[in-house]
Amino acid sequence: MELWKKSLKELSDLVKSKEVKPSEIVEAFIERKNQVEPKIKAYVTALDDLALEEAKKRDEELTKLENIPDLFGLPIAIKDNISTKDIRTTCSSKMLENFVPVYDATVIERLKSQGYVITGKTNLDEFAMGSSTENSAFFPTRNPWDLERVPGGSSGGSAAVVAAGMAPASLGSDTGGSIRQPAAFCGVVGLKPTYGRVSRYGLVAFASSLDQIGPFGRTVEDVAMIMNVISGKDPKDSTSRSIPVPNYLESLNKDVKGLKIGLPKEFYTEDLNPQIKEIILNAVKQLEKEGMIVEEISLPYTKYAIETYYIIAPSEASSNLARFDGVRYGYRAKEYKNLEEMYSKTRDEGFGAEVKRRIMIGTYALSSGYYDAYYLKAQKVRTLIYQDYMNAFEKVDVIITPTTPDVAFKIGEKSNDPIQMYLSDIFTVSANMATVPAISIPCGFKDNLPVGMQIVGKPFDEETILQVAYRFQSLNDYHKRFPEV
Repeated sequence: MELWKKSLKELSDLVKSKEVKPSEIVEAFIERKNQVEPKIKAYVTALDDLALEEAKKRDEELTKLENIPDLFGLPIAIKDNISTKDIRTTCSSKMLENFVPVYDATVIERLKSQGYVITGKTNLDEFAMGSSTENSAFFPTRNPWDLERVPGGSSGGSAAVVAAGMAPASLGSDTGGSIRQPAAFCGVVGLKPTYGRVSRYGLVAFASSLDQIGPFGRTVEDVAMIMNVISGKDPKDSTSRSIPVPNYLESLNKDVKGLKIGLPKEFYTEDLNPQIKEIILNAVKQLEKEGMIVEEISLPYTKYAIETYYIIAPSEASSNLARFDGVRYGYRAKEYKNLEEMYSKTRDEGFGAEVKRRIMIGTYALSSGYYDAYYLKAQKVRTLIYQDYMNAFEKVDVIITPTTPDVAFKIGEKSNDPIQMYLSDIFTVSANMATVPAISIPCGFKDNLPVGMQIVGKPFDEETILQVAYRFQSLNDYHKRFPEV
């Protein structure tokens, strides 16, 4: 029995039936990690010793437990911008290279209450700014399906560890597609919850009105299991909402017959790669055969989503990253003559090129004389994008689009062209702007590389998109395929 090939749900069942010990599971994933991690480089900090130590504690606890939690003793990787007490949290930046938090993020506290085991902290684009995980201050992560290609970003490390079988599941964060895009590139399932469904407390902020923590897994069941644990109101996060959380796992089997799928005409233009379009529409046809109803819809203002996003997100980033000044914590320049020079040298040396680019764009958009012309106007367009989605959801239950315009691109291919890099998020950013939930699931292959299908839902209706994704996954085996690393 190759434990590293099992899904989180399968491993949970094995632990609950006491057929397998948590330590055996963790050992299997560590062994797999030792085989493939040198080629993929998905972890900033691997925690093999800690994981084994924790797993052995779970072995002992297992003998005394009557009701075993779903995630008990199971290994989960954590994106390195989520605060973990006494474990280095770097944001893949020189600025926080040696930062060790004194508290856990709320999502970590909730996972700990279930008895999960942390496998390590995964690589990302610095401060979650990027679409390829090439912008890490330490090293780029590679796509397990093709080591010459990117895993996507910014949560590329979290997607790669699941795709390569180094962990059965992981947590990432999504500001403009940073969970869904790497999930598509790596052929795994990734969910961005509704804004306010999962606490952001302990997530190092990039763009506070857009950021959301969400799970990666091999299957829709895995993602539903994690959502059951991390969702819900948190008094430490004023943006989290006190809306009841359904049991996502138990509701997966609900019938999808009669549910309406909207296909936005703005996402299926002539510019879309014809092979990607064919794969997505074939997937939709499978759902149509299950009794779902398909109709064309329009989201007219989503054509402005990328431009709007790249005003709002950098503006919020320039404000959030002002705290990294070399005074309180993090990196500080070695040589400086006065306070002003210490600030400038620290930020010049501590931040990478992409972070600096976004800080400068954001600072310009917020500056006197330009605030109304850029930031305020972008917020008005954001409202129109939100209204587009709300109007569409009066007619349909879910919206289906490609997750990305094409499959994973080669490392270095877009590094010198920021505009092309930004356009790789063209299908994902509007869900963040509208604060709605969206999931990416593997739905086919092009040139032996995974293709992702995005299912978008109504606010706080993760239940329905999980049901639709689960029904599609029950008809296919794309999620069962492993890359030959």
